[in-house]
Amino acid sequence: MRKITAGFFASLDGVVEAPERWHFPYLNEEMGMALGAQIAAADTMLLGRSTYEEFAAHWADQGSEVPFADQINSTPKYVVSSTLESVEWRNSTVLRGGEGLAADIAALKRQPGRDISVTGSITLVRWLLGNGLLDELSLMVHPVVLGDGRRLFEDERAQKHELTLVESATFRTGVAHLTYRLAK
Repeated sequence: MRKITAGFFASLDGVVEAPERWHFPYLNEEMGMALGAQIAAADTMLLGRSTYEEFAAHWADQGSEVPFADQINSTPKYVVSSTLESVEWRNSTVLRGGEGLAADIAALKRQPGRDISVTGSITLVRWLLGNGLLDELSLMVHPVVLGDGRRLFEDERAQKHELTLVESATFRTGVAHLTYRLAK
């Protein structure tokens, strides 16, 4: 069965929102290789509506001269949304939110292929975790405190989830790359 893996850039105080505003000073060759490995391990993307709209606006018109553009544009993308009627970005399909969503995503996991990656999509990742559908969480924790912004785990009413650290690395920039699997 395929794994659903989620990846986030995070600050020391847990902010994962808008990494384009604070992450780039820490991007180096080591991180690029780790990101490339994550992208190569997946052949399907699962996105929330907001992340889909941001990615489509950025990636849809990128040519092959931009790193990762061909792979991202050709990868099948499933967008979880209860409001989108249609999607324009190549290889994209809407998955309707609601009662059948967990079954639809479980069916995606049973299809042959490599990992299903989730990038961004904070609300979707929380939902996947709460519904036992997230298999792996990759955090690239940056040595910066931001003070405000959305955090992946900010709701004090959130369920408890046991995770197991399965891989870790520290880049020269001080970013810690931590990979966790759900403890089952």
